[in-house]
Amino acid sequence: MSAATIRVIASEADLELARAVRHEVFVVEQNVPEELEYDEYDATSAHLLAVGADGVGLGTGRLIFGSQARELTGGIEGRVLLGRLAVVAAARGTGLGVELVRAIEALAVERGGVEVELHAQVQALGFYERLGYVAEGPVYDDAGIPHRTMTRVL
Repeated sequence: MSAATIRVIASEADLELARAVRHEVFVVEQNVPEELEYDEYDATSAHLLAVGADGVGLGTGRLIFGSQARELTGGIEGRVLLGRLAVVAAARGTGLGVELVRAIEALAVERGGVEVELHAQVQALGFYERLGYVAEGPVYDDAGIPHRTMTRVL
């Protein structure tokens, strides 16, 4: 397991750390255009942040729930949307990604979620399958990267 602490973001400083992780992983490493990485759902989502002992951001993810989740997941009551999961290169392989997913799932349950949907990059399908997610539908393009929808009942 990782040596990181995971917390729900409750301050602007934590939000900036999370944005820095997303920038490093998605914009720099994966060449996602910055204007696509940050969207209108950031302001209303719950965000989690993983920080190392030195206070450096190591990973992040967000949870979209309630009416916005229903809009984005086809109106399915109780389905929430896990997204923007990112772990910096130096922390990959430590179990931090698993810890983040499980923390987001626990938060989903607290917020009334009974099922999680996520839009996985095809190269990450195996990671999510090991956590109990099942792929649905065809592969599609999102920001120039092949993705597939996955779900898991909580």
